[in-house]
Amino acid sequence: MTTPPLLSDEELERSAVVANNTMNRERGLTGVNSYARELGFDPVTHLSAQSASPSWLDLCSGEGRALREAATRLPASAVLTGIDLVGPPSPPPAMPGVDLITTSVGDWAAPRAYDLITCVHGLHYVGDRLGLLTRAASWLTPEGLLFAHLDPVSIRWPDGTSAGRTVLAALRAAGFTYSSRQHLLTLRGPRSVHLPFRYLGADPDAGPNYTGQPAIASFYQRLL
Repeated sequence: MTTPPLLSDEELERSAVVANNTMNRERGLTGVNSYARELGFDPVTHLSAQSASPSWLDLCSGEGRALREAATRLPASAVLTGIDLVGPPSPPPAMPGVDLITTSVGDWAAPRAYDLITCVHGLHYVGDRLGLLTRAASWLTPEGLLFAHLDPVSIRWPDGTSAGRTVLAALRAAGFTYSSRQHLLTLRGPRSVHLPFRYLGADPDAGPNYTGQPAIASFYQRLL
């Protein structure tokens, strides 16, 4: 296979596939097009059982609709943080405990630990998705849970061949679990994760992935 020209994350974030994607813009908390359906559980029910002051970090949160709906069902002390490259089309009315931050997930670092971290179909548009996963693993509370949709097919070696099987094996060795049926990666509790791969760049013209939507392919080199 021939390796396509690879973009840096800064260049990638200016591409139409990443900056203008509609994958998670208006997804709600429950219902047909919802976090509950994509994750297989109601985030609010889970959070309510974890803490009197629960915290949820949503990476690639779109317009933040799910977080805003969750705020109406959780205690006022809840901390709900959404990170998205594009964010809402206009600033929504302020809600106690809800902080929607428009920035690159690659540039952001969590100032605290969270009981729940989600990335619902967001990794499809992140160049260094393995780098984000390793950082997010350290942002969990002791019993915190991380859920992220991952398409192994879109992780490739420098020659363009699939690195998915090797990458999944490394993630499992680091403590993650993966459901191939749901394409869902999970992790419980914080940890320092070191994966033996170096990010090279991404291809925004990789075409549709399993969702049927255009996505990007991320290229890595194996470290010895």
